[in-house]
Amino acid sequence: MGEVVDYSEFSKIDLRVGKILSVELVPNSRKLLKLTVDLGTEQRQILAGLQKWYKPEDLVGRLVIVVANLKPKVMGGLESQGMILATPCGEDQKPVILTPLEPVNPGSKVC
Repeated sequence: MGEVVDYSEFSKIDLRVGKILSVELVPNSRKLLKLTVDLGTEQRQILAGLQKWYKPEDLVGRLVIVVANLKPKVMGGLESQGMILATPCGEDQKPVILTPLEPVNPGSKVC
């Protein structure tokens, strides 16, 4: 287990359901995919190190859990505006993307 945080710290994280609208390979990268994700009120560009395990066409239309208030980060010359949650997190383990069991609207808050 990691470091213990209290509820007030955890409540700062904004987890939202997103719907993947499009996926592209990131040029000159063997790891990154560029996803366009619908968060209900806006679309975000999110980069994810999933290229080794997922084909772009297999991700389009999927509902995912997004860390929506993560500080943007530049990777491979592109800005990532969030994070897709997946498990496990090991270097050579296939990440399983976390997704709702039932359909929900993009932008729905995860609580």
